[in-house]
Amino acid sequence: MNASHLADLGERLRHRLRLHARVLDASRTAQTFSHASAPDAISRIYVINLDRKPDRWKRLQRELNRFQARHGEPLTTITRRFSATDARYLRTTPDNGTLITEFSLADQLTVAPNPQLFINDQTRALKISMTRQEIAVALSHIEVWRHVATGDATNTLVLEDDVFLAYGFAGGLERTWSALHRHVQADRGWDLLYLSFHETNPGTRQRIKAALYQPLPGLWQASGYVLSKQGAQRLLDLLPMHGPVDLWLNLQFEKLTVYTAGRSLIEQRIDEPSTNAYSVLPVLSQVGVVTREKPLVAEVRHLQQPVVAFGDAGTGLTSLATALSMLGYTCLSDLTDLPVSEQAALLQSRRKQAFNAYVNIGGLTPAVMNEISSRYPKARFICTSSNPGPVKGLPVDRVLQLASHVTEKWAELSGFLGLTYPSFPYPAAEELGQRQIDDVSPFERYTVQDLRYDKSPWILAKSPERSNGISVKRSESSFNEGPSADWISGRTLNPRDWSLRGDTFPSNLSLFSPKNFMEAAGSPARLRFQAEATPVRAYTSAAIASCRSYLYGRFSAILRPARGSGLITGLFLHRNGPRQEIDIEFLGKDPTKMLVNVFFNPGPAGTKLEYGYRGTPTVIDLRFDAAASFHEYGIEWLPDAIRWRVDGQVVYERAPWGPTPIPDQPLEFNINLWHSRSKEFAGRLSIEQTSAVAELNSIKVETLK
Repeated sequence: MNASHLADLGERLRHRLRLHARVLDASRTAQTFSHASAPDAISRIYVINLDRKPDRWKRLQRELNRFQARHGEPLTTITRRFSATDARYLRTTPDNGTLITEFSLADQLTVAPNPQLFINDQTRALKISMTRQEIAVALSHIEVWRHVATGDATNTLVLEDDVFLAYGFAGGLERTWSALHRHVQADRGWDLLYLSFHETNPGTRQRIKAALYQPLPGLWQASGYVLSKQGAQRLLDLLPMHGPVDLWLNLQFEKLTVYTAGRSLIEQRIDEPSTNAYSVLPVLSQVGVVTREKPLVAEVRHLQQPVVAFGDAGTGLTSLATALSMLGYTCLSDLTDLPVSEQAALLQSRRKQAFNAYVNIGGLTPAVMNEISSRYPKARFICTSSNPGPVKGLPVDRVLQLASHVTEKWAELSGFLGLTYPSFPYPAAEELGQRQIDDVSPFERYTVQDLRYDKSPWILAKSPERSNGISVKRSESSFNEGPSADWISGRTLNPRDWSLRGDTFPSNLSLFSPKNFMEAAGSPARLRFQAEATPVRAYTSAAIASCRSYLYGRFSAILRPARGSGLITGLFLHRNGPRQEIDIEFLGKDPTKMLVNVFFNPGPAGTKLEYGYRGTPTVIDLRFDAAASFHEYGIEWLPDAIRWRVDGQVVYERAPWGPTPIPDQPLEFNINLWHSRSKEFAGRLSIEQTSAVAELNSIKVETLK
């Protein structure tokens, strides 16, 4: 697991000191390495490196060139680059004889015990699916093992490309290597020597000699290790691998002869973001182990701007708009014209534009694009048509042809804009076509107040010119109920439609439990909150979720939210990867108000963009006490608008970019009661409020035809 995901500010500062201190190391001859294969030498180095990360390969070459082998040759002379498997191009499930892409929470707890969780039937049954990135990393290591097992080197150092050689590397490795060969019997040999590791629990290693230890399960990082030829074959014989490579290696310690250096001689860099995505982290959040919600902030980048993209209909313009958004652009797309205020700001070079990318905007004619080109020396233009057409007159070096037949679109696009090659698949979005702007402002029936927003490229700062987003003319929408997931009190929830949650999330101080959803004939269902100690939380509560995810529709419930400071009753649509959400929430401290919220992150399913934790909240004054009686609350979610309803009446509406784009990925429908960690937001829970209920009369789901 990459250390950058767990490092706090103090660790980052210490890391920076270690990174700078390494260049002061006077010992630059690493006697352990030799170009000649021998039992007493490491004669090969493999660096696992993605083709799209040449900068990392060059940086590690410079790192290795700081040291010489025993005969004076630079370490790069025995180094080979291994082209890593790229998660982006994984199209099929790996062969089960090589890698099984599922593991259990019990496997995780064997390696990283947690005092709040136990290895029992429940944790054995909780299966975790590896992410695409974890699968790619595992396959890369396995392929390197095959090279080592069939190669001519007796011992090989395997490195991932995001490491550096720590201060004292040469001397520390020589002492460890000498201790290893004094300890190991020649007829038995050894398999694996960790040079880069992080102990999940101190004391998971047994000291053998001064610089040599034998580990127990509890080591993370497979970013730097020495593998003997026999060790590589033994690892291959133990396949299939189950789960991430560093976890699986821990579970093989009893079957292998494994050692570690006295300290980590190779360290992972945490001064740049990892592109990996770890399957266990969201699971640990759900079971309640992760208790701090660390908000992600979109990386501030120097962007070539403005970007203008154009092309024939059906040539991937909406997909390009999504791709630019994923790269961090605030992208306006698929309109017949620019909003008047935006066009004035753009063409008068006021630098007060709300957007920095414009895709498939009819009003951006060839003449206007030439004017933009002359006003903005860093402007970039992208054409998705096979026939360039309107690019005539634009500087050739500032135009990219990104026609549909181009297979490496990310490589072309990111290279053209000078940005890092993304770790997500290029989007394939349904074409929206050019939509006409509507002068009608979004509807607000009741008094509303905007709260503090997140900051991201996908949230516009409000201004008088764009206070209500960008409304587009829309056709009449019609809805149907199929497949029906409706429910009314007195019936039992259909398990094909609804599940009772048994998890939680970091900002929730209660653990959801199915027993807290109580149904009784002739009475509303009750979602109960109560003081009840569990290993991870002091309270339990209730939540239900749809078994299906929906793309657009009407979602409503007749309910009475719970009253009480610190409590929140929620009715919302949600997904992760990328995180998108549409909320109704009732703060128990003041149930005369209804909070609505939208979270938006761009990209197709699987894109790990989860930035922000506030979203874009707005408080609506209901003019009545919601906790006193039942009312119907609903979300009407369309491709070009979101409307919130109370008792069938629209009380608030958002248009695209008011202030976010409209969520465009399938979402799960949820109703819950929970206790917020934020006292500033929800208030402080009092002793009298440690038992409360929200009541639910019915649920209705209508999908968009």
